Amino acid sequence: MDNSRACNSCGKRTIGSDLDTGHAVCTSCGVIQEFDNYNPQIGGISGPAGTYIRAGTSGTGNLYNYKETKIYEAQKEIEVLMYQLGFSPKKSEEVKAMVVKITEGEYGVGRWFTVLIGACAYVVMRLDVKPLAIVKVANVVGCDIYELGRMVYRVVDFLDLKLPGFDIVDSFEYYLRNAPSFSGVDQDVIGKMLKQGVFLVQCLVKWYVTTGRRPLPVVAAVLVFVSQLNQIEVKIEDVANELQVAVVTCRLRYKELLERLVKVARGLPWGQDVTVKNIMKHVTFVIQYMELKSMAKKSDKRKCFEDAGFDLDYLIDDCLSIDTDYNLDVADTENESQYFQMDRASRLSIESANKFQMSQECLAMIYSRIKNEMYVVESKNNRNNNTRKRKRRYDVLPYVEWWKGESEMSKKLLVKDIVEKDVGLSAMPPSYDGGCLAYERRKERIKAAKFRIHKTMYPSNAGATDKIELCPVEHANAGKKRRRKKQVDVDWEDFIIETLLLHQVEEEEIEKGYYKNLLDLHVFNY
Repeated sequence: MDNSRACNSCGKRTIGSDLDTGHAVCTSCGVIQEFDNYNPQIGGISGPAGTYIRAGTSGTGNLYNYKETKIYEAQKEIEVLMYQLGFSPKKSEEVKAMVVKITEGEYGVGRWFTVLIGACAYVVMRLDVKPLAIVKVANVVGCDIYELGRMVYRVVDFLDLKLPGFDIVDSFEYYLRNAPSFSGVDQDVIGKMLKQGVFLVQCLVKWYVTTGRRPLPVVAAVLVFVSQLNQIEVKIEDVANELQVAVVTCRLRYKELLERLVKVARGLPWGQDVTVKNIMKHVTFVIQYMELKSMAKKSDKRKCFEDAGFDLDYLIDDCLSIDTDYNLDVADTENESQYFQMDRASRLSIESANKFQMSQECLAMIYSRIKNEMYVVESKNNRNNNTRKRKRRYDVLPYVEWWKGESEMSKKLLVKDIVEKDVGLSAMPPSYDGGCLAYERRKERIKAAKFRIHKTMYPSNAGATDKIELCPVEHANAGKKRRRKKQVDVDWEDFIIETLLLHQVEEEEIEKGYYKNLLDLHVFNY
């Protein structure tokens, strides 16, 4: 005992072992010696048990190690997200396999792993050419579309994949059949709306309305339009919320659709009377005209109505007569039917298509004649019935009277085939039209800037005007649009143009609008 170590309390070398507990105890003062019972646990990750925890486990209550727990939680998270996205078990397995391949079987934890699952889900659906909005995936995952888009790019780059293009026609069909707004519509009407919508969507592709734009607002605009065409009450706000797109963008695409249809209507004899406000009264004839144009062959410059499947009797008797275009009161119909019922013997006959050809000039003459007759009859009725006001209601013609759906544009076509089709309008991309307008506006500003410079340098030869009249500007006031010339003062763009002109910059360079580059090159480069 004398050779033992000194006691921590009294300093005497009287430390012995307690027979009951085995602890080292000083026999002089009775103090138990600290750190005398330490027994090191030597072993791997699955070594022997410690004092309070078991080495190699994730905590008290289970025997899984950290890796097994991580994989279990990751697989559970994948199943939850796939359920929220409505994936089938087969698609869920494909997403899980893609995650395993990217992480090399290690899976992961944290926000980045959740975004990775959403990106893999989007890539799987795109590879299968199935419509899945990236906005929907971002909402389920809980991130913005830009973060999800970056992860999608990394997944595609890592796996060396090539995603197919976004199919707007399939997206239109998917949302038409699955959107809650159309859940109560009869399947026969859905089939008719599908053909009409595919026709219009592919027309918008031909008119470059979808170029460089997000496709879902275009789909929402066409859904609302075909609903109105078939007299189904649908609000554009509801459709936009169901497709998870901005309502403002959907309204802009809807307006662009109406503007394109108005331009197509210019090819009809009465097309000058068609505007954006009344296009729905003429839309049946416009779409029928587009359908016939798409069915005509390029070599047939004057396509016969009989060969194209166009009923000339229907055009003259039904399209241009007041009885079909307007729903009149019963008394009005009885009084005026004698003026508008055409004698069957006097109708034009088209028994021989080779002998009968009708140009747009002829149609315009027929339309003008019938319009004048309608004006005469209406004036006579106004004189005879001064106390009675006539009320007319415009309705879209029933489906069976105008829509046939026989055009190839009613079926899904390749882009190269869509571009080759003639639907009555060859439009340029909206961005190109906007660039041309901006180019003309800059030319007017340059002309005005040269006038101001000349006025300053030669005041005796300049006029006394203090304002510069710019190009016409379109104003919207209380829902009413009008074009007028506005007197405005010079702004920052005018000052920049004046500065560039004073530094001898060519007008052709200024017209392009690259002001910053021109300033750095010619003004600040001294």
